Amino acid sequence: MTASDISFIIPIFNRPEEAKELLESFIALDGEKDFEIVIIEDGSKITSKAVVENYTHQLNISYYFKENSGPGDSRNYGMKRAKGNYFIILDSDCVLPNQYLQKVLESLNNSYVDCFGGPDAAHSSFSNIQKAINFAMTSFITTGGIRGKAFSINKFQPRSFNMGLSKKAFEATKGFGRIHPGEDPDLSIRLWKLGFETKLIQEAFVYHKRRISWSKFYKQVYKFGSVRPILNVWHPDTKKITYWFPSLFCIGFVLSIIALFFNVTLPIYLVFAYFALSFTLAIISTKNIVVALLSLLAIGIQFYGYGKGFLTSTLKLMFSKKNAEMLFPNLFFKS
Repeated sequence: MTASDISFIIPIFNRPEEAKELLESFIALDGEKDFEIVIIEDGSKITSKAVVENYTHQLNISYYFKENSGPGDSRNYGMKRAKGNYFIILDSDCVLPNQYLQKVLESLNNSYVDCFGGPDAAHSSFSNIQKAINFAMTSFITTGGIRGKAFSINKFQPRSFNMGLSKKAFEATKGFGRIHPGEDPDLSIRLWKLGFETKLIQEAFVYHKRRISWSKFYKQVYKFGSVRPILNVWHPDTKKITYWFPSLFCIGFVLSIIALFFNVTLPIYLVFAYFALSFTLAIISTKNIVVALLSLLAIGIQFYGYGKGFLTSTLKLMFSKKNAEMLFPNLFFKS
């Protein structure tokens, strides 16, 4: 496999500045640049067309504008029109390190799979909040490292901010579903059921900006928590007790506060010990005391948002006869 076999699939929604940074990183990639870049403008009011036109003399870019139908459907739209035999799907808020494509090709040529995922990392230029959120979303002490650590799970579920998918696998699965978020683990599970293999390419990381405010981060993780019970209903064989941990942590925190009124202090000490360990690991990882402190807030928001979303969604699905799309219309895009 060479660079000419690759089509990068990038949906964009009202983020021309992100498109510029991402395209700049494509120019800086090591090796041949005869890959295709497919940009899908998902009904944006602030389009990236002018930005894209500035790079068409340096990069092979196909640009499409369509009505808004969500990131999953936009990726499918791009893959149907792409010329390559292997697609690499990126979020628009990512920046590629110079060696990215070479690491991907090296890994696939050595051990081919029809779907891969890569980790995300925080660039040194990112804000302290972005770095703190990155720690909360990637540390083994919070998520178990599921967004980029091979040893933490039996099968790696690629995430669509940095994901490879063969044309063969896309055609077999019909791509992403209409749920969002949650469309990428749903696709991974359907791939496994059809006999396709997935893997992590640890060296193929991207710099992922993520949300830039606490309120947006809370909204994101709340949705993550909300979709997991839906996926458990769709794919019951993938249920794991670990999905309950954020909800149980929040319940345990409340109970530890209540326990203080009965002079029971051990539970709250355990909570303090957990955050002390998290702070220590954040210091070691980021080498920045401010980021480490903000990481504690990020972890708190992550656990509360995900835990609340997960518990609320679980209860609704358990006690309602309505299907998921009727119960959670905000989690489904109309094609």
